[in-house]
Amino acid sequence: MEFLTLANKYSVSLVKDIPMHLFKVNRGKSRILIETLRADWEGMYGENKKIAIQYFSVTYSGAARDKMLRHSRLRQEDRFLVVQDEIVVAVVDSRQDLEALGFLNLFHMKVDADLCILLIPKGALHGFLVFSDTPAILLNFPTCLYDVSDEQHMPYDRFRIKDFDVSMFSWDRVREKFSLKHASNEKS
Repeated sequence: MEFLTLANKYSVSLVKDIPMHLFKVNRGKSRILIETLRADWEGMYGENKKIAIQYFSVTYSGAARDKMLRHSRLRQEDRFLVVQDEIVVAVVDSRQDLEALGFLNLFHMKVDADLCILLIPKGALHGFLVFSDTPAILLNFPTCLYDVSDEQHMPYDRFRIKDFDVSMFSWDRVREKFSLKHASNEKS
């Protein structure tokens, strides 16, 4: 089980059509300014990737979505940006027409480390787990207006999603692996 970051994104196979964009942090004596989305960011914004709405959600410490989300009409893309604390985003390729059906990526997104925005492609299952001790705040810039009838919430085990080591995916396994990784980072 490997967590993707900006540092290792070129050494790990990615679900098709997932760009990550590193933010430029503009620091001054009394402020920090970060451009969170620009029309000239290739792959993140464009003619077919307009912003229809922007919202943020607050998710409590340790919370995970028990079910993965997919937009049933396969027309919406989400753009995730963590602005408080840290999460791990699971993205699974559930598009029937691709060879990578069931392929899983886990993206570690943390405010004070390689701040970036992640595009969730059309038709991909996705969910996230909060790893911080305090609630995480996630911004989203979807390409379609919210429509509750467009959401499909499915248990991840329905798709028999497997990790890189061919074990069945579960948030408990992610919690276990992430805790071990954090413990080793704390000792360094």
